[in-house]
Amino acid sequence: MIAPPPADVLASFGCDGAPVRLDGGKGGSWRVGDVVVKPVEFAPETRWRQEALAAVPESAEFRIARPVRTLDGDWIAGAADAGWEASQVVPGHVDTGRPDDAIRAGIAFHQAVARLPRPGFLDLRRDPWAVGDRVAWEELPPEVSPSAQALLEPLLAARRSVDLPAQVVHGDLPGNVLFAPGQPPAVIDWAVYWRPPSWAAAVAVADALCWYQAAPGLVDRWARLPEWRQMLIRALVYRIVTHDLAGHWAPDQVAAYRPAIAAVLS
Repeated sequence: MIAPPPADVLASFGCDGAPVRLDGGKGGSWRVGDVVVKPVEFAPETRWRQEALAAVPESAEFRIARPVRTLDGDWIAGAADAGWEASQVVPGHVDTGRPDDAIRAGIAFHQAVARLPRPGFLDLRRDPWAVGDRVAWEELPPEVSPSAQALLEPLLAARRSVDLPAQVVHGDLPGNVLFAPGQPPAVIDWAVYWRPPSWAAAVAVADALCWYQAAPGLVDRWARLPEWRQMLIRALVYRIVTHDLAGHWAPDQVAAYRPAIAAVLS
């Protein structure tokens, strides 16, 4: 468990009150009044993301968690190797049974950030998610366990070159879209990638098929998106490689990917 933010960090963000741990994520997010405070995982990404989100215009199609600066104007509080970031609380709850609505919110969000330049911090990332993304796009070879290799083989055999424009996208939508009555969906916890927007939608579909009991018909409902089958193939490769690098495989986890692979390749 991640300890709550220390008092000096809360003071830096102008927070007053006792932190309350929030469910979800990696267990490190804390609500203090109208502010959510969480540990910084990669400072260059945090600074870029917070600056970008601060400039996103209001929309009738989605909400965002507006970033909160420290009282001295920074985006990060605390020690350099143990910093914290903050954002405003947005009402709502995760509903993984609404993948279509999450994808629609993602599409609107991507349109709003489409003109942002490619972030330089992407070249510095070496975490399992960054490696999985590069393998999916043939920028790295797949160096994985036998369990992952067996899942990847039919996907890699079906992968073909594509030519689509890239932009900044959210690569982890299903668990990071909040729904509240009478309000547009809220896109939170932006996982930044530089890929075609249809790939981000494909990751959401892959997650819904593997982990959230979505019916295979979800694949066809979004078939109008560019290079859809190839995006789905890359989405599954990305998730499988990341899963392999980030932890150990249980039999039910291996089994969860197989119907999704069959739906994508059918």
